[in-house]
Amino acid sequence: MSRAFLSGNEAFAHGVRLCAPEVISAYPITPQTIVVEMLSSMVEEGSLKSEFIHVESEHSALSCAIGASAVGARTFTATSSQGLLYMAECLVYASGGRFPIVMMNANRSTALPWNIYGDQRDSLALLDSGWIQAYAKDAQESLDLAILSYYIAENPKVSTPFMVNLDGFHLTHTYEVVDIPHVEQVDEFLPPFQTANKMDFAYPKNLAFSAGPEHNAAFKYKEHLGILRAKEVILEAEARFADIFQRKYTGLIETCFCDDADYILITLGSIAGVCFNVADELRALGQKVGVIRIRYMRPFPNDEIAHAVKNAKALAVLEKDISFGNEGTVYTNVNSCLKKANINAISSNFIGGLGGKDISKDDIKAIFGKLQEGKSQISFLALEEGEV
Repeated sequence: MSRAFLSGNEAFAHGVRLCAPEVISAYPITPQTIVVEMLSSMVEEGSLKSEFIHVESEHSALSCAIGASAVGARTFTATSSQGLLYMAECLVYASGGRFPIVMMNANRSTALPWNIYGDQRDSLALLDSGWIQAYAKDAQESLDLAILSYYIAENPKVSTPFMVNLDGFHLTHTYEVVDIPHVEQVDEFLPPFQTANKMDFAYPKNLAFSAGPEHNAAFKYKEHLGILRAKEVILEAEARFADIFQRKYTGLIETCFCDDADYILITLGSIAGVCFNVADELRALGQKVGVIRIRYMRPFPNDEIAHAVKNAKALAVLEKDISFGNEGTVYTNVNSCLKKANINAISSNFIGGLGGKDISKDDIKAIFGKLQEGKSQISFLALEEGEV
């Protein structure tokens, strides 16, 4: 294992290199571009043996990955924001065809107004596209998720495409020290990609066919089961990962001080690190607060969240997203979880970071303060007077 000072983008590219995809389809878009640029350099210098295909659009990038996966190749692509939305048609082809493509998405605000900075409206808008969705906290987890995602997606119980989300600029472009595994460790961890779900002249089969009303629901149910089965495969993968790489992850969520917390903040992505720091400070002042970081939005951690908040008086969801005309998408999912578990804690939704606007420690402290008021609310953070 070696150590390097890397951005989240660079760390993820190293993780992909170690997994040795046979086909990489690439179209650049800010703030994802560094990933495919770096992989292109690796292919050129010979440290990665892969077919690197330059395509003319994001739609083509995922179409190319689908075609490569359909003949049994391990594949990779990456995108962001408008590019992810342009891929929307292909996302459901990939998931419906059960092609275990891995894609990195650099979370970025969507137009209009035009904006290159980071929020999570792009990936959360496509939460129902049939892909596994994970959200990284830091550069180390970005690299590790690149490796874990292939293990999980390609598992025969799952056979489902996997989207790894990195917060644009906050994570993709900031640097930290990262441990890079040796290729021998990754080879020990990650089995070669094998699938019966491919075009094969020796054993021909029909792929990507039409299915009418009498059979369509069965295919959709199997697709649903694949993501549900990912829960156990994620835990299996992380246990194996800890044995080989000596780094431990915590399944679908990560918790901080939740066992005895009266007030819990739920969030996802890189802002969780700031939330953990605030929780440390408030605990030192005697306040019983806790934080839950959602690591996977699909499969959704219903049981895990319900268990973590079962003793809380109130909780809030802080997210960089809004489902216009209703509430934040993460909040909707969390409220459904609470209802199914018969948990009656007061819940609130705080929407911030849209278009890359900073969420400060003071903002997070203020959220914990509002939770103690004992009333439910939906609130936009940091709107200046006269802005609306």
